[in-house]
Amino acid sequence: MLNHENSHLIFNEARNLMPGGVNSPARAFGAVGGEPIVFDRGEGAYLYDVDGNRYLDYVQSWGPMILGHAHPQVIAAIQSASVKGTSFGAPTQLENTLAKMIIDTIPSIKKIRFVNSGTEATMSAIRLARGFTGRKKIIKFIGNYHGHVDSLLIAAGSSAATLGVPNSPGVTEGVVQDTILLPYNNVEMLKDIFHHTGKEIAAVIVEPVAGNIGCVVGNSNFLYELRHLTQEHGAILIFDEVMSGWRVGKSGAGGRFSLTPDITTLGKVIGGGLPVGAYGGRADIMDNVLPAGKVFQAGTLSGNPLAMAAGIATLKILNETDPFALIERKAATLAEGLEDAAREAKIPVMVEQIGSMMTLFFLTEIDKKTDLYRVSGTTFNGGIVERSTATSTTGGCFSSKITDWESASRCNTKRYADFFWNMLERGFYFPCSQFESFFMSTAITEKEINQTISAAAEVFKLL
Repeated sequence: MLNHENSHLIFNEARNLMPGGVNSPARAFGAVGGEPIVFDRGEGAYLYDVDGNRYLDYVQSWGPMILGHAHPQVIAAIQSASVKGTSFGAPTQLENTLAKMIIDTIPSIKKIRFVNSGTEATMSAIRLARGFTGRKKIIKFIGNYHGHVDSLLIAAGSSAATLGVPNSPGVTEGVVQDTILLPYNNVEMLKDIFHHTGKEIAAVIVEPVAGNIGCVVGNSNFLYELRHLTQEHGAILIFDEVMSGWRVGKSGAGGRFSLTPDITTLGKVIGGGLPVGAYGGRADIMDNVLPAGKVFQAGTLSGNPLAMAAGIATLKILNETDPFALIERKAATLAEGLEDAAREAKIPVMVEQIGSMMTLFFLTEIDKKTDLYRVSGTTFNGGIVERSTATSTTGGCFSSKITDWESASRCNTKRYADFFWNMLERGFYFPCSQFESFFMSTAITEKEINQTISAAAEVFKLL
């Protein structure tokens, strides 16, 4: 058993200082039980905790660390920027440089505004869409996470389509009354709501690759229909790529799937590990943001020189090394290895993987008849993921079961928790929830992936 004595002491103190002892709820290990690990430092593919334990990291700070931890060029860029001052509340050349790099990479973005988090980016994009269209209603999809914006903190259970009901105290019904919830990947319900209320809808916000029901890809019919319906009815299509940007490919999901949203929100990777967010899109829409237009949005630390420097260094390395095909192959190798190990142990799972994102879903007893199958290594038709079928180990073909929150919520969370703790004890750090994505980094080697698969094979036999 690993020694976590110092982690325990520090976390006990933290509970008297911060709500739940953490500054973000996912860190509290509520979904897997036990106490969180307190970390001291990161280097390359590894995290080191305050007790001196080392872990191969598949969380990657929930996505930003695509180059691994403390990359020398990124650290050097931060250090160089910091000696000049940490914030000016005024324009810098660094903002121009990062803006150009993003605009050159994401085809749908013609102008961009930097903010400090993904939540700020989605909140600002929604306000801009309402200001541009003069409409009130927005559509979001159950299980898609867009930060802790009041109007997006809603759930509708198994309802087909309903006005939002808040699922957090402090969010009033009035705030969410213009938010319409629909199931993810459900084309018919999408068509129906546009048929009845299309001219009232200001925007649709969607994760083209969902990351907080586990990694779940929007299917081709769904994403194409989103683009068609929003254009037909004059609504704004917002791709939330805070998580998928640079993770599913260099030009994000929009570029990979050959789709052009009106607004794209970004974060994580573009800050190189520092707090950042951004929203950008069509110039005629973005020119409605103050001071060019009248839609208000501001931020004291927006375009912070440290975050800009870290982002520039990160994107420069990605542009120069073009690691996207290699990192996707690494993720696919891990996905295939985990599946094979689970099959050998007769543990029913499925893996979904795209780019450097993936999730190992533990199926429940009700799904056991289909045994194990995969949808990673998917093929593409015009850039769109083809989700048709995958072969079961028991024969026959089955479509992907995890397509939305309803299907994801049936997963065996207890078995995932057991997997998590057993892997942690062997020095592998996975997300502390069944409903989060794993992330591959360029720092993780094939040897380390094989070590992960071997460890997982041992663990599956214990579950």
